[in-house]
Amino acid sequence: MIPLRVVRWFGCLVALSVGGWCAVPSLPVLQSPDGRIAVQIRAGGQLAYDVLVDETVVVRDATLALQVEQTTLGRPAELRTVTPRQHDATVQPVVRQKAATLRDRYHELRLEFAGNYAVVFRAYDEGVAYRWETQLAQSEVKVFAEEAAFNFADNQTVWYPEEESFFSHNERIFLPRTLGDLAAKNLASLPAVVEAGQTRIAILESDVEDYPGLWLRGTSGSGLTATFPPYPLKEELTGDRDVRVTAAADYLAVTRGSRTYPWRILAVAHRDGELLTNPLVYLLAAPSRVADTSWIKPGKVAWDWWNANNVFGVDFKSGVNTATYKYYIDFAAANGLDYVVLDEGWYKLGNVLDVVPEIDVPELVAYGRQKNVSIVLWVVWKTLEDQLQPALDQFAQWGVRGIKVDFMQRDDQKVMSHYHRVSAEAAKRRLLVDFHGAIRPALLTRTYPNLITTEGVRGNEWNKWSTHITPEHTATLPFTRMMMGPMDFTPGATLNANRTGFAANFARPSSQGTRCHQLALYVVFESPLQMLCDSPSHYLREPDMMEFLRSVPTEWDETRVLDARISDYVVVARRRGADWYLGAITDWNTRELELDLSFLSEGRFTLDEYRDGVNADRFAQDYKRSQVPVNRETKLKLRLAEGGGYAARISAE
Repeated sequence: MIPLRVVRWFGCLVALSVGGWCAVPSLPVLQSPDGRIAVQIRAGGQLAYDVLVDETVVVRDATLALQVEQTTLGRPAELRTVTPRQHDATVQPVVRQKAATLRDRYHELRLEFAGNYAVVFRAYDEGVAYRWETQLAQSEVKVFAEEAAFNFADNQTVWYPEEESFFSHNERIFLPRTLGDLAAKNLASLPAVVEAGQTRIAILESDVEDYPGLWLRGTSGSGLTATFPPYPLKEELTGDRDVRVTAAADYLAVTRGSRTYPWRILAVAHRDGELLTNPLVYLLAAPSRVADTSWIKPGKVAWDWWNANNVFGVDFKSGVNTATYKYYIDFAAANGLDYVVLDEGWYKLGNVLDVVPEIDVPELVAYGRQKNVSIVLWVVWKTLEDQLQPALDQFAQWGVRGIKVDFMQRDDQKVMSHYHRVSAEAAKRRLLVDFHGAIRPALLTRTYPNLITTEGVRGNEWNKWSTHITPEHTATLPFTRMMMGPMDFTPGATLNANRTGFAANFARPSSQGTRCHQLALYVVFESPLQMLCDSPSHYLREPDMMEFLRSVPTEWDETRVLDARISDYVVVARRRGADWYLGAITDWNTRELELDLSFLSEGRFTLDEYRDGVNADRFAQDYKRSQVPVNRETKLKLRLAEGGGYAARISAE
């Protein structure tokens, strides 16, 4: 064996022989720009790597391979060339989910192997990513398997979104589990967040196109391994929306022989709060494919379905009818909301071109246009798929501004292609898209900026039929699901309950936790298209609450996590223009926190705050609003009730 030493080269660490350069460096070591993360790559009988954070091994002997046709790439891995590269640029998102600018800085190693394929590794200050590239002679190939084994150094805790099957809305509870307790039967969607000492590592992916989404299984050891929904050969439609795979191929995808494959990501956070600001999923996605983005308008939405169209104090019969939606439009216009959703019921299920007689879509569009409020239409994905061109043409002709597409429940290759196709076709007609019923479209919001938000989250709607949406759950989502991209959680409940007082009610739903907890979610959760889930009739009785909801933005120029612990609490400061907004939530434990406002610029400011009331532990709707002068020397002392929250706006005087 040639003795090796390791030196820094072009921002990387690369093996050298003692006597000089190796002809082909067989043990490249890649380092992040700040030097805190290192990737030790091994090629030979099996392509593998380790990840070190602050010189401590956190991922050990992780393996990767790709079976294309009858050849398994990466086993063995005959390394031919190693090409290092540095990159440091600024990305300006079309839609500002976290910030107006993102730094895209990494060190890269491109490993080219015998067999016309390569693997590209990148080390960012925020984590590690790799992807396969092939340059095969065949124009079309079948991918039979992809190996991605994430083996951790110890038997750690993982927040694991366990699933029953590949057919899923991906609306999961992220429960802390021990890696060793998870076997192959324990299937999960993404992300899984692993506690590696003080470090947190999230398994993610990005740039998924013409390929299925990555899922995870346990190994009964200290690792997780990738698995994928197979290519569907036969499908069965139940009703108008549930399209289940009844026969599957023994391969994952039929795709091009020359292509790049999705990025596999290990996002690294040195402390919990960094999970909220990690930009890797966005940075590794394909850049925008929408040439003119000037028409894309984030904003807030008056939503009908959660509150079951229950408006009152009016002289018309409420329901799915034109009069009710004009009421929603009036409410939206009076409060500066940009959109109204027409959810399920506006068309006869199975045909989006057959509008129910109680609804006049062109009349509602025209009425909304007079008041600067636009219409978003809910549709079932399969019906839309079958009628895509005529349906989108009709929506554009009506003047509708967006579609909310629901019930996909899959991310095999065929349905992933649906997400791309709908987003692209909608963009041609200047239509926003909000995908519900799956998590994977959240990855595509850079590529299609008109894909303005996604669901794939166990959100406020579950309060209609379950007790699952606890403050522990909402205090976990920012560190887990939100790493995939924006999430349409649909906050804004006005009927709020303490732990012992909550009861699910489908037609008159409420939320768990305090009123201020619900307000804070508008700052803590990212969704450029943000819903107000409750009835306009309730909001009209809440003038103080509406002052905050009118002002709070849905895009952000800057995000700072002031304090956070996964599943327990989070305190976030976000800036839009000159104004800062604060949001804090806690689990069912009361907390006392101190907020340091030193992030403010010099000058005098007014803090308009909403605190849990002194009796919020007994009556969750109790809160106190006050305005106080503050500056960058101010330190705020907060007391959050159980399930409590805090929301505030800071404006220059």
